[in-house]
Amino acid sequence: MASSNTVLMRLVASAYSVAQKAGMIVRRVIAEGDLGIVEKTCATDLQTKADRLVQMSICSSLARKFPKLTIIGEEDLPSEEVDQELIEDGQWEEILKQPCPSQYSAIKEEDLVVWVDPLDGTKEYTEGLLDNVTVLIGIAYEGKAIAGIINQPYYNYENNEKQQLREHRNEAKAGPDAVLGRTIWGVLGLGAFGFQLKEVPAGKHIITTTRSHSNKLVTDCVTAMNPDDVLRVGGAGNKIIQLIEGKASAYVFASPGCKKWDTCAPEVILHAVGGKLTDIHGNVLQYHKD
Repeated sequence: MASSNTVLMRLVASAYSVAQKAGMIVRRVIAEGDLGIVEKTCATDLQTKADRLVQMSICSSLARKFPKLTIIGEEDLPSEEVDQELIEDGQWEEILKQPCPSQYSAIKEEDLVVWVDPLDGTKEYTEGLLDNVTVLIGIAYEGKAIAGIINQPYYNYENNEKQQLREHRNEAKAGPDAVLGRTIWGVLGLGAFGFQLKEVPAGKHIITTTRSHSNKLVTDCVTAMNPDDVLRVGGAGNKIIQLIEGKASAYVFASPGCKKWDTCAPEVILHAVGGKLTDIHGNVLQYHKD
């Protein structure tokens, strides 16, 4: 069956375009200068204008095209009319050219659950640590994460700033360095795309863990693994990207607090390249809508 006729591949192609739009919204909110920060449960649990606008954009855009989907977003937002400029109805044609894995070719729209983290790494976003920030759209079927899209709105932003400086000085050195942001996507049984898979240097055991939600249990677990180095960064999506790009060997967060919208999309990318994500007991994570 051609992927253009399967619900899953049409949904992934749409989610890719929606994630690209989300990245633009994230950058626009920073550029406008008013983050609209709200404390949800405590000083480290924040929500910004970008969280709110991006969730409205993603959920409304996907719901219009796929009305039978179950969509679960992180932010508890009142239902209101969504501004038309937040709606994205495009789809990434390159994805539609890919074959749908046969085990998913007959999936119905109502059987899919979409988990949305509109801005993963909100605290870091408010502190200007922009390379920690991701937009996460995960797709689950029968409780299993099967497709995921991760947008990094500020991927390459340091190179981008250098490029802008060169342009300001009228130095002719334009090129791919200037491209800001990227979108990674994957489907189990098909693969993961949009990045260069790398291994950690041989003999190195590097752990990545939370930057802003640590406690004694997390620290004790990390120490018990006797790592050569520990990276403390924000965002679950960002930490999974560190694994697939060879910056870290393992991601350890031995504490309640990570949510299913944090893990659904990144888990797919990790599993598609041979990694594994489990709870502290080694059990697979479940993504049923209830």
